[in-house]
Amino acid sequence: MADTENSVEKAEVGLDRDLFLRSLLRELAGTLEAVVGLEDASGYISVVGGAIGSQINQAYKNEINVQNLSREEIGQVLVDLKRRIEGDFYIIEADETKIVLGNNACPFGEYVEGRPSLCMMTSNVFGTIAAENLGYANVVIEKAIARGDTGCRVVVNLVQPDEAPEGREYFGG
Repeated sequence: MADTENSVEKAEVGLDRDLFLRSLLRELAGTLEAVVGLEDASGYISVVGGAIGSQINQAYKNEINVQNLSREEIGQVLVDLKRRIEGDFYIIEADETKIVLGNNACPFGEYVEGRPSLCMMTSNVFGTIAAENLGYANVVIEKAIARGDTGCRVVVNLVQPDEAPEGREYFGG
């Protein structure tokens, strides 16, 4: 029995907490997409992303000791939070009306492929942080690794348009 236990403990099955959680999220998103459809699955994931976005926003504001993040700080926070979870986001351009970000590596890794509903985590975290600090955000995911693109391109619009916007809208409190 002891030999079997040692064999099991030494077995390289490629499993650790990070891989387990990524697999879990991938399967959960896939199940939601299959059962309720992509749009509703994205909606459920959006709720979670909004809650996480609020938590992250408050953590950054507490740590840098500000009441609200500035537009410049929001861009820095969006890049930094993704860096901390092993994404490779960077700012392509930023002005008073928008922050455009690129990304070469999804925090979900290969587990995001074919699971576009998981992009709602990015949309809602980014949108929540921007809106809670500036009052409004509209996030458009123009390109996504989850949809088969080689990288992501995310536009966070900071000014409410006169016409119906293309992406998802977020309003601050």
